[in-house]
Amino acid sequence: QFPLLESGGGSVQPGGSLRLSCDVPGTIWSICTMAWYRQVPEAEREWIATMPETLGEIPPEYAASVKGRFAMSADNAKRMVYLQMNDLQPEDTAVYYCHAANCRYGMGPYWGQGTQVTVSA
Repeated sequence: QFPLLESGGGSVQPGGSLRLSCDVPGTIWSICTMAWYRQVPEAEREWIATMPETLGEIPPEYAASVKGRFAMSADNAKRMVYLQMNDLQPEDTAVYYCHAANCRYGMGPYWGQGTQVTVSA
């Protein structure tokens, strides 16, 4: 099962931007820590950003590889989390996954099916 639904991937030139979206079911929203990961073939899934809570009171944390270029945000009304990716580089090419973990009530963790991001000239 993949209860999280990512969208917004695509192809972009180096220096370009994309915004990924993750649709989160109401049963998961506000009880899990949301995060973004990415994965390239034959490599482990790489953590890139975590949002401890969706009210914006605690700032997200970022991996060094994306800090200053990527920004994670949330829309509580729509139950969506986003990953704004700026100044994309070829090394950012990967499948990007939305992740919900550290959930209350013993639920989760949850993944989406991923969305492909390709950065090339």
